[in-house]
Amino acid sequence: MARQSLKDVFVHLLSDVYSAEKQLVKALPKMARAASDPALSEIFNSHLEETKGQLARIDRVVEMCGVTLKRMKCAAMRA
Repeated sequence: MARQSLKDVFVHLLSDVYSAEKQLVKALPKMARAASDPALSEIFNSHLEETKGQLARIDRVVEMCGVTLKRMKCAAMRA
Protein backbone atom coordinates (compact mmCIF):
# COMPACT_ATOMS: atom_id res chain seq x y z
CA MET A 1 0.00 0.00 0.00
CA ALA A 2 1.43 3.35 -1.02
CA ARG A 3 2.09 5.91 1.68
CA GLN A 4 0.05 9.05 1.38
CA SER A 5 0.63 12.43 2.93
CA LEU A 6 -2.00 14.03 5.09
CA LYS A 7 -2.61 16.51 2.25
CA ASP A 8 -3.22 13.64 -0.20
CA VAL A 9 -5.80 12.12 2.15
CA PHE A 10 -7.43 15.53 2.70
CA VAL A 11 -7.72 16.17 -1.06
CA HIS A 12 -9.08 12.68 -1.68
CA LEU A 13 -11.74 12.97 1.03
CA LEU A 14 -12.68 16.51 0.01
CA SER A 15 -12.98 15.37 -3.62
CA ASP A 16 -15.22 12.50 -2.55
CA VAL A 17 -17.51 14.79 -0.53
CA TYR A 18 -17.63 17.31 -3.38
CA SER A 19 -18.66 14.54 -5.78
CA ALA A 20 -21.38 13.36 -3.39
CA GLU A 21 -22.79 16.88 -3.06
CA LYS A 22 -22.73 17.41 -6.85
CA GLN A 23 -24.60 14.14 -7.37
CA LEU A 24 -27.15 15.19 -4.76
CA VAL A 25 -27.70 18.54 -6.53
CA LYS A 26 -28.69 16.55 -9.62
CA ALA A 27 -30.85 14.02 -7.75
CA LEU A 28 -32.85 16.27 -5.42
CA PRO A 29 -34.88 18.07 -8.12
CA LYS A 30 -35.86 14.69 -9.59
CA MET A 31 -36.86 13.47 -6.15
CA ALA A 32 -38.91 16.63 -5.54
CA ARG A 33 -40.78 16.18 -8.84
CA ALA A 34 -41.42 12.49 -8.10
CA ALA A 35 -42.73 13.07 -4.57
CA SER A 36 -46.48 12.63 -4.29
CA ASP A 37 -46.65 14.57 -1.02
CA PRO A 38 -46.21 18.36 -1.43
CA ALA A 39 -44.55 18.60 1.99
CA LEU A 40 -41.97 16.00 0.99
CA SER A 41 -41.35 17.83 -2.27
CA GLU A 42 -40.73 21.05 -0.33
CA ILE A 43 -38.29 19.24 1.97
CA PHE A 44 -36.32 18.02 -1.06
CA ASN A 45 -36.25 21.56 -2.47
CA SER A 46 -35.13 22.97 0.87
CA HIS A 47 -32.37 20.39 1.11
CA LEU A 48 -31.29 21.32 -2.43
CA GLU A 49 -30.61 24.88 -1.30
CA GLU A 50 -28.68 23.59 1.71
CA THR A 51 -26.63 21.30 -0.54
CA LYS A 52 -25.78 24.19 -2.87
CA GLY A 53 -24.50 26.02 0.20
CA GLN A 54 -22.35 23.02 1.08
CA LEU A 55 -20.80 23.12 -2.39
CA ALA A 56 -20.06 26.83 -2.00
CA ARG A 57 -18.32 26.15 1.32
CA ILE A 58 -16.25 23.36 -0.21
CA ASP A 59 -15.27 25.71 -3.04
CA ARG A 60 -14.08 28.25 -0.45
CA VAL A 61 -12.04 25.60 1.40
CA VAL A 62 -10.43 24.51 -1.87
CA GLU A 63 -9.55 28.10 -2.70
CA MET A 64 -8.22 28.87 0.79
CA CYS A 65 -6.07 25.73 0.86
CA GLY A 66 -4.86 26.15 -2.71
CA VAL A 67 -5.58 22.54 -3.64
CA THR A 68 -7.02 20.97 -6.77
CA LEU A 69 -9.78 18.42 -6.35
CA LYS A 70 -9.54 15.05 -8.07
CA ARG A 71 -12.07 14.12 -10.72
CA MET A 72 -13.89 11.25 -9.12
CA LYS A 73 -17.38 9.90 -8.43
CA CYS A 74 -18.40 9.19 -4.88
CA ALA A 75 -19.27 5.49 -5.04
CA ALA A 76 -21.47 5.61 -1.93
CA MET A 77 -23.65 8.39 -3.36
CA ARG A 78 -23.78 6.76 -6.78
CA ALA A 79 -25.09 3.56 -5.19
